[in-house]
Amino acid sequence: MFKRTIKMVGGAVLWLTTLAVQAQGVQGITAAESSLLAYVDPVGSLGLVIGAVVGIIGGVRVYIKWNSGDQEINKELMGWGGSCLFLVLVSVIIKAFFGV
Repeated sequence: MFKRTIKMVGGAVLWLTTLAVQAQGVQGITAAESSLLAYVDPVGSLGLVIGAVVGIIGGVRVYIKWNSGDQEINKELMGWGGSCLFLVLVSVIIKAFFGV
């Protein structure tokens, strides 16, 4: 009878310890999620700004090549335009993925 009681108390202590550890894990995940969500909006905005700067620089370079009579404007335009489009789309997709 005494051994059975000790087993029951030991099992209850083990169960309560497991619940406490799980609660701390949930709190840690919640804290990590809130800190991650705090960085999503600034990173998305930074991506948009970098995409705008790349677009302006690319536009100026394509304009200079066009005026100088260079024949490979299409390659330059696709390179700069693709990088600008990539940066803008990535920042929009990041914001949409995290729901910000």
